[in-house]
Amino acid sequence: MWLCATTALADNLVASPNGQPMSLQEAVQNARDGDTILVMPGEYNGQVAVITQKKLTLQGVGKRPVLRAGGRHAEGKGILVVRGGDVTLENIEFRSARVPDGNGAGVRFEMGRLLVRRCAFFDNEMGLLTSNHADAELTVEDSEFGDAPKTNGSLPHLLYAGRIAKLSITGSRFHEGFEGHLIKSRARESFIAYNMILDGWGGEASYEIDLPNGGLATIIGNVIGQGPERQNPVVVAYGSEGKPWPKSALYLAHNTLLSWGPMPAWFLRVWQDRLPPEMPVVVINNLAAGIGVFGLGISGIFEGNRHTLGRWLRGPNVLDFALPNDSSLRGSAVNPTSFAGQDLSPKAEFQLPIGTRPIQAPRAWSPGAFQ
Repeated sequence: MWLCATTALADNLVASPNGQPMSLQEAVQNARDGDTILVMPGEYNGQVAVITQKKLTLQGVGKRPVLRAGGRHAEGKGILVVRGGDVTLENIEFRSARVPDGNGAGVRFEMGRLLVRRCAFFDNEMGLLTSNHADAELTVEDSEFGDAPKTNGSLPHLLYAGRIAKLSITGSRFHEGFEGHLIKSRARESFIAYNMILDGWGGEASYEIDLPNGGLATIIGNVIGQGPERQNPVVVAYGSEGKPWPKSALYLAHNTLLSWGPMPAWFLRVWQDRLPPEMPVVVINNLAAGIGVFGLGISGIFEGNRHTLGRWLRGPNVLDFALPNDSSLRGSAVNPTSFAGQDLSPKAEFQLPIGTRPIQAPRAWSPGAFQ
């Protein structure tokens, strides 16, 4: 089997849990720039590595292989450390990263460009953690993050992007946080679209999205929600720590914002006193479902936003958060194609269990993440 695979694909290396023809560490060490490592199905216990190639792909084959830390780590940082280059990780699961300083990541991304596609991150101190390298770019597609370890005071964020150039997240699901945030980004530019960022009934996260240093943020077409055990009433936070990027703007459009439980939520909080003066804030066609306030005390463009209750959505118990066909809110939104020089119309919708589906512009737009 191994001979056939390596012969058919001469530039590929094959890694397997039993080390035949090689272990994951050996494959990473032997790979040349431009190679692909085919990661066979199974569980890789304690196989950690540092990627230094200029271009490399790690691709899980068949049923998603699981990289379990097993008490080991690369350089005290995580299961995989990506140090530069143009790297793709596809169809791989990262579990149970632990390190002495409490920031053990499934993947620690330091420099270069990293594409994460159809991967999963569970029970890590930090699901995916980046450095603060100003030129780094992280793209996450169709992936899942969840099950933060319940260690008091540890703040285990599911995804934490430092002060990098760009973060893009699409078609992905985030759930079951604990004390930390589901998504935290200090990036100069954050594009978060068509995801389900929903803590769930058992989740105990703080913010669902935290953008503490502002930046150019486009948040469009997501389901974003907190559960009854949340640690903080704020769902989306922007500018809480100041020190913003020189070019900062918030565009929040066509999201469905949820709060489950009896305590009121603060669906959007913006610390405008800590941000550049006259920074654009454009908030249109969002649907807030649950008890709470929306954009209390925020100045900017607010149009087409609507409020409802979770039980008035189509099927919240089965994660269907669309408005019913007979809802009076259907068709009540404004045209999102031109606001402050931006086209904020959604081009896709999140699709369970993971991924997106394209949509066509309707005759009349409805608030929320689903048309």
